[in-house]
Amino acid sequence: MRVRDNFDAFCSILAGAADALAAFLGILLATWIRFDSGLIPLQHHEIFPPARMYLIAAAVLAPLLVLVFRLIGLYHRPQLGRFGDKLPRIIRGIAITLITGLSLSFVVRPPGWPPYSRTVALLAFFTLPLLVLIERFILFRIELHWARRTAPIRRVLIIGVDELATRIRRALEREPRLRSRLAGYLLPVEPAPGRVIPLASDIPPMLVKGHVGQLEKLVAVEQVDEVILADPTVARRRLAEILMHCERNLIAFRMVPDLYGVLTTRVRVNHVSDIPLIGMAPWPLDSFFNRVLKRLEDIAGALVGLLISAPVILLAAPLIKRSSPGPVFYRQTRCGIGGQSFTIYKLRTMPVDAEQESGPVWATADDPRRTRIGEFLRRWNLDELPQFWNVLIGDMSLVGPRPERPHFVERFKDYVGHYMTRHSARPGMTGWAQVNGLRGDTSIEDRVRHDLYYLENWSLAFDLKILLQTFFSRQNAY
Repeated sequence: MRVRDNFDAFCSILAGAADALAAFLGILLATWIRFDSGLIPLQHHEIFPPARMYLIAAAVLAPLLVLVFRLIGLYHRPQLGRFGDKLPRIIRGIAITLITGLSLSFVVRPPGWPPYSRTVALLAFFTLPLLVLIERFILFRIELHWARRTAPIRRVLIIGVDELATRIRRALEREPRLRSRLAGYLLPVEPAPGRVIPLASDIPPMLVKGHVGQLEKLVAVEQVDEVILADPTVARRRLAEILMHCERNLIAFRMVPDLYGVLTTRVRVNHVSDIPLIGMAPWPLDSFFNRVLKRLEDIAGALVGLLISAPVILLAAPLIKRSSPGPVFYRQTRCGIGGQSFTIYKLRTMPVDAEQESGPVWATADDPRRTRIGEFLRRWNLDELPQFWNVLIGDMSLVGPRPERPHFVERFKDYVGHYMTRHSARPGMTGWAQVNGLRGDTSIEDRVRHDLYYLENWSLAFDLKILLQTFFSRQNAY
């Protein structure tokens, strides 16, 4: 455990030093572009400033950036997930630093010094983020390489043998920075004679090392560093024994709470006197201010989208008419916010009677119902362009859970956990599930999980990230 802590501390210190250096160089680069590069000539009334002015400014902003990054958690280790997941926090930290630094430059200025150049300040809003983002990406790749190649391996024992246990194992495998390796599984109860406890389909029997009553012996034999309890139904007395044993042997312990499967949203703990009460935390979009921001984003994006997409729709219209008889636009009823129905608009990609015999079905990768132009439009998501109108009139949002037909909503809401929760916001033209390849004939449970993650973590920066990824994501686009 101590080696791991030292490794994480080293990565945090390295990140702080690299951030400070990138910020320092970002200010100097902006200064060089303004005064020394010759790209922006000095006006006749301008005075060449003392070099120490901008050296001091850079020396102040560098530790300020480190402090802001520290406050928003960018030095916590291990930093899990993809680099793109951290972009909103990085950009927010840079913006706070630059705005604070700019404010200080107007308030704090030694006597006799000329004002700081507004051009340098403007350039710094480009040079500093550029260098910090490049530095952060390089550091991200270095940490990933170190975690895979040189970091110590933590042996993890999972108590549980159901689907949740296998999901935890897959999550550990996807995060090399955790430096974890599966030591095995334990049955959550001691089986009665002649009774067989069923295992999840992808748990090999050879990896089941025993039952929870044998924990003390097995952690020594398997040299376990961490125990994860994946079965929250374990009896309280047994849980206390597991905790005491892990504490005595300096073994890390984590567990999936009882609320898993009941709540996937964030939880909030409030205290009434000395009694802790757990409830659901509000969504970010429960805030009136956030809803106004998102609506302004939608209106601006829809107006721009309609202007850009109009020529594409005009070019596609005669090809659609030629491909099969029927209208250019396809109208369909979908479920929106609060489960209310609305009419969605798309460019028609199939014959009018495509579902006459089959009834409502999802499109598949090799769907024979698509027309030639329809196949092209679907591949490049161009059939969705008319939905900018849905966004403009308030039925939809640029980003959000994709709307589904009432037939499928009725089918899924009774057996897919939290399915109706995704209707607590306006549906989107694109979404977090879609840019991760979860569209068409893919797992509805995984889609719901991604939709809930989006609703729990909404921000304008997250929306922008999804919109940018939409242009490059065509996985399962059919």
